[in-house]
Amino acid sequence: MKRSIWLTIVALLLAGAVQAQSLAGIWQGVETDTGEGQQVWPTVLRLQKSSGNGLFGILYQEVGGQAGTSVTFQIQGTPTAKGFLLKHVRKLDETGSTPFTYWCDGAITFSYDPAQEKLTGQATYRPVGDCDVGVFTLYRVKLKSAAKVAAGVETTIRVSGRSVRWYADPELQKPVATGNTYRTRLSKTTTYYLTQGYYPSRESAVVPITVQVAGSPPAPRPTPPVAARPTPALPPLDTARRTSILPPLDTARTAAQIPLPQVLSPTPVVLPTVLFRLGTAELLPEGLPALNALASELKARPTLRLRIAGHTDRVGEPQKNQLLSEQRAEAVKSYLISAGVAAERLSTIGYGDTRPLYASPDARNRRVEVEQVP
Repeated sequence: MKRSIWLTIVALLLAGAVQAQSLAGIWQGVETDTGEGQQVWPTVLRLQKSSGNGLFGILYQEVGGQAGTSVTFQIQGTPTAKGFLLKHVRKLDETGSTPFTYWCDGAITFSYDPAQEKLTGQATYRPVGDCDVGVFTLYRVKLKSAAKVAAGVETTIRVSGRSVRWYADPELQKPVATGNTYRTRLSKTTTYYLTQGYYPSRESAVVPITVQVAGSPPAPRPTPPVAARPTPALPPLDTARRTSILPPLDTARTAAQIPLPQVLSPTPVVLPTVLFRLGTAELLPEGLPALNALASELKARPTLRLRIAGHTDRVGEPQKNQLLSEQRAEAVKSYLISAGVAAERLSTIGYGDTRPLYASPDARNRRVEVEQVP
């Protein structure tokens, strides 16, 4: 059981050492332990810049599936030759403790990916009890597109994070989008409230993102009047001539030319056939015709935007199924992009094993649903 933390953050170089302010913020994710099977520890790391080039903040962890068992540490950091060394100062709070449990301490070496706003860490703990090693994966929500846009002009707002959900209100009652991009037109400065669905915990944060708007929306162009054209008189119908000119009806050809029903509708649609190999996000060959039909329809309707929702069956751990559902939705998105659909028209979300259509286990629960979005 991973219980106390000494942190070392090693950042990638970006034209020099990464400064403390570049790591300040709220990081959310998970710690896993290669020595303890399927156990996970949802984690929230809150960092702020202190005097000089240091960092301070708090580290929160809980036991996966046991939100009542958690710990919070005060931490502070100082720069090292390789990055930052963050140490716990004192334990601020602990819940669910027993005489037989403890939190491990030691050091964690992190690498920083600025493109994804991702921290990846390798932990080495002091040899107390079963404390040994752990792996951290943390993400931060951050605005990655322009902070100011022109009024009334369609724009794509882009953020970092995993399984991002967008809301119009801080109470999270008005969802507006999912995924890392949101295409919209703004007439005034607007604040969105974002959460990450990647290993949520009791301390998962709501991150406000504000996009400023410059200028006024362009005035609509007046529609020029269209002159009415006289309808030409039709010649009288010569039924005899019509009968002799028209070819006989080719029933086989007519049936072949009847268009296939559309894949999409305003309500969620389950793509036909099982798309994925068990326990993976690998697309099966028998699922590709459905994806090709979906891509063709999207290209034929260039203004349509699509939400792709991934689902799993209930075989395995819920947290891993959540991640797998996100990966499956992303796999479908990647296939559609490779087929010529613009990435900004597609958003993804994963529901894990929380929305089965059939009694588990049933391979049909390993599915993807698609839905039109405004």
